[in-house]
Amino acid sequence: MHGHLTYEEFLVGISGFLCSYYIALAMMNGLFGLYQWKQKDRVRLGIAWSVVAAVFVIMAAIAASGDVGMMSYISMPDVIKSAIDSAMMPVTYSVGIMVVLFGLFLTRERWVKPNIAWLGLNLMLLFMGLSIADVDFAAIVMKPDNVPIVGLIFLLAFFTWLATYKAVENDRRMAAGELPLEALGKEKVLVWPDLVYTELICMVGLTAFMLLWAILLQAPLEEPASSVKTPNPSKAPWYFLGLQEMLVYYDPWVAGVVFPSMIVAGLMAIPYIDFNKLGNGYYSIQQRKFAYLIFQFGFLVLWVTLIVMGTFLRGPNWNFFGFYETWDTHKVQAMNNVDLSQYFWVDLLRQPLPKPDPSAAFLVKVFVILKREIVGIVLLFGYFAILPPILAVKEKKLFQPLYKRMGFIRYMLMANLLLWMALLPIKMLARWTVDMKYFISIPEFFINF
Repeated sequence: MHGHLTYEEFLVGISGFLCSYYIALAMMNGLFGLYQWKQKDRVRLGIAWSVVAAVFVIMAAIAASGDVGMMSYISMPDVIKSAIDSAMMPVTYSVGIMVVLFGLFLTRERWVKPNIAWLGLNLMLLFMGLSIADVDFAAIVMKPDNVPIVGLIFLLAFFTWLATYKAVENDRRMAAGELPLEALGKEKVLVWPDLVYTELICMVGLTAFMLLWAILLQAPLEEPASSVKTPNPSKAPWYFLGLQEMLVYYDPWVAGVVFPSMIVAGLMAIPYIDFNKLGNGYYSIQQRKFAYLIFQFGFLVLWVTLIVMGTFLRGPNWNFFGFYETWDTHKVQAMNNVDLSQYFWVDLLRQPLPKPDPSAAFLVKVFVILKREIVGIVLLFGYFAILPPILAVKEKKLFQPLYKRMGFIRYMLMANLLLWMALLPIKMLARWTVDMKYFISIPEFFINF
C-alpha cells in the first residue's frame, strides 16, 4: 500500500469522488440517450443508453454510502486484477499493444461508428472507476503529477478516433466517386470576428478550467532536492519518459543523441522521400496506408506506450509493476544481462572472450576488439546495408514498388529510417526475452550499441 491509510479509511475518502464520477457518467449517458431518443430510427438505442445511465446512478448511490461491503460491488474483482497484473509484463504489454492497435486498424470501419465508439468510451471510463476503488491503482492514477497524463490518454483516444472517423468516411466517399469532406466547405472565414472570437471564447474557458484545476488539485511539490535522499523511482517529466525508457536498453549517447537525432532527421526527410501526392489536405487511410501505419506505429507504440509504461508501470528501482500491484521498494528483479559477443564466444564456441592487452599497440587493440565484436558488427551491417536491397528484390508487394518509384537513394534513406525505428522494439524484446545487453560492446572506448 502506497500510503498509511487502512482500506476502510481509503474507501471513505474516495467515496465522494466516486459518487461524483458516476453521477457525471450517468448525466453523460442520459444526454446521449436523449439525443438518440429524438432520432426516429434510434429509439431502442436511446432506451439502452438510458438504462446505462440508470446503472451509473445506482453505482453512484453505492459509492456515496462508503460501506466496505457495498463498495465491493463497484470494485474491480480480485480475479481480474490478478490476471491483469500477471499479464502486465514488458513483453505481453508491448506485443499486446501492437496486436490491439493492428486489430483496430483492420476493423476501423466498425469501431469508428459513433455508437461503437461511445460504448468503448464507457468501457474505458467504467474500467477507470472500478479500478480507482483499488488503493494501489488510485495512488498512481490520482497522483497530481499523473492526473494530466490520464487526461491526455483520453484526449489522445478521442482525437485518434476523430481522425480515423474522418479518414474512413473520406475513403467511403471517394470509393463512391464523391469528393472528400474537406473539399465541400470552401468558404472563406474572416479572421475577425470568426477566428478571433472563437479564440477568445476558448481562452476564457481554458482559463476558468485551469483555475478550477488549481483549486481542486494540490500542486505536486516535493521536499527540496538532496543528494542524501533521492526519489525512488526517480522519473523524468512525462514528455521525457520515452527517452528515459530507452536508456534501459541503450547507452546514453544512443538513447539521448542518436535516436532523437534520427527522429528529427526523419521528420525533415519526409517531404523529400514522400512521392505519394494523394491524401494532402484531407484525411485518408486507403490512399496513404503505408504512411498511416508507420506514423501510428512510431507515435502510439514507440512513444505513447513508453510514456504510459514509464508513468504507471515503472516503480521503485525501475522495476515493472502491474496496475494493482503494491510498489514495494524491496522488490529486486535479478537480471543477468549478457552481450552478444559473450553469447558467441563463451556460450557457443566455449572459448574465453578475447580481450586486448592494455600494453599492446593501438592497432593491435583495435584488431582484438573487432575480432571480439565481429558478430555484432556483421549483423548490424547486414541489417542496415544488405537487408534493404534484399527486401527491394524479394518483397514484391510493398518494397519493390517503393524502390521502383523512389530510386536507390531515397529508398535506402527511407528503409534505414524504418530500420532505425524497428531497432528499438527489437532491442527491447531481446532484453526482455534473452537478456541481451548490447549487440556491440566496446567498453575500452566507451562505445556500446
